[in-house]
Amino acid sequence: MKAANVRPITDLKNRTKDLVREVADNGQPVVITQNGKPRVVLMDVKQHDRLHDTLAMLKLLAQSQESLAKTRRVYSTAEVRRRAKAALEKAAKP
Repeated sequence: MKAANVRPITDLKNRTKDLVREVADNGQPVVITQNGKPRVVLMDVKQHDRLHDTLAMLKLLAQSQESLAKTRRVYSTAEVRRRAKAALEKAAKP
């Protein structure tokens, strides 16, 4: 676990509103521990969305590298942008 704002689960139980406000205001995630072990992360929605967008782009990159290795086919910039947009839209759906 990277250095982060770490709080025990009792803080979440007793100070939920304050923790939510803190995370929303500063954008930094809070790691919640239970019995001294990290269990969950509380993060703001914007950071969560950015994380999912980044993961979608990394997945697309990995697929592109795999496809290039298998087929040796290259795509135009327009096609790459179209596929990237479609992948991001797909990742944004619940």
